[in-house]
Amino acid sequence: MRLMATTSRLLRYLWAAPYTLLGVALGLLAVAFGGSARLHFGVLEFCGGRLGAFIASFPEPLRFSAMTLGHVILAVDRCALRELRSHERVHVRQYERWGPLFLPAYLLSSLLQLLRGRNPYRENHFERQAYAATPARRRISS
Repeated sequence: MRLMATTSRLLRYLWAAPYTLLGVALGLLAVAFGGSARLHFGVLEFCGGRLGAFIASFPEPLRFSAMTLGHVILAVDRCALRELRSHERVHVRQYERWGPLFLPAYLLSSLLQLLRGRNPYRENHFERQAYAATPARRRISS
């Protein structure tokens, strides 16, 4: 039974690995500019530094507080990471299910919402799942 659980976990990591590698590269760039990194329950979390401050200064349509790439969460600072961790961990599970298909599916969902005249972020199928799993008191823009 334990072997099956270990194998299943390994397969989920491998399935999401292409995006995880991209996340690690961006995370190491953040660390090079003063950010921090830690492993939290199987997910690498990077936050802060000058790169985080730079991203936080983007104009509204491009700005984000946190994002997930595979098994990596990138946040602009510790506060954003703490507030958005449960939301971003839903995205980690989505990457485990969708693997390399996640980003194309995410973008397609946003495009469909945009074509329907809806908000491409808030009405995105994957974001709706993440917000539904996030406690109401912690729902802030990400």
